Amino acid sequence: MADAFFGYPFRRFFLSPPIFREWSGSTALMDWLESPNAHVFKINVPGYSKDNIKVQVEDGNVLHIKGEGGKEEQLNAKDTVWHVAERGTGKGEFSREIELPENVKVDQIKAQVENGVLTVTVPKDTTQKSSKVRNINVTSKL
Repeated sequence: MADAFFGYPFRRFFLSPPIFREWSGSTALMDWLESPNAHVFKINVPGYSKDNIKVQVEDGNVLHIKGEGGKEEQLNAKDTVWHVAERGTGKGEFSREIELPENVKVDQIKAQVENGVLTVTVPKDTTQKSSKVRNINVTSKL
């Protein structure tokens, strides 16, 4: 049962280094939806512009989403006095890694940020793949 829980697709999400498991209390809370045609990731990124967000595919199937500097300018302003900071006062950075399934088109991934939400759409490859079973000829020296 533990193998089913920690297996695809959540293995990297739960078993990766702590910086990538920063889902509790993070400003980058995420929803992962799957439709018949795509995987859709919706990530809260309030205060981040498209220039502060980087979306990459690493190692062939690992979606890496990183945000830098979204709140940093406000935090470092010399004439700013903070009275309450409940929405986070960190450096304004977040990072996520998601191991994608094999049946996706990584070359067609699209990302869009709007109203503080980053939407990453990963299309599925719906074409039939050839079988990965390969018969090996068995010989004998009889």
